[in-house]
Amino acid sequence: MDKLEEIFQMQETLNSRIGVELPPATDEEKAKWVLNYTRAMQQETAELIDSVPWKWWAKYQKFDEQNAKVEVVDLFHFLVSLAQTLGMSADDIYEAYVKKNKVNHERQESGYSVKDEDDSKHI
Repeated sequence: MDKLEEIFQMQETLNSRIGVELPPATDEEKAKWVLNYTRAMQQETAELIDSVPWKWWAKYQKFDEQNAKVEVVDLFHFLVSLAQTLGMSADDIYEAYVKKNKVNHERQESGYSVKDEDDSKHI
């Protein structure tokens, strides 16, 4: 088992312990959990932002790199749960990432001067 698969299994175990079985059985439940997880990720992103001195007018702030790392891991917990909500496995994520990464490189090579939603439909 690779590390990403292990992370997905650990997240499934944690979600089950919390009482969340993914993927949800209905589209209504799926939509609810997509919203729950994206809101949680917004909050974790805000906590990550608070780890860096973003207030340019305040002199008291310090960069808290350790907390920033923790917030990234918190984000990853919710991101994996979001993927599981959508029925995605570690392999699905890897395959989609490889395809999307190729699209992103192609966009850079072409200058990405025209938005083309069709270039990602195969992912």
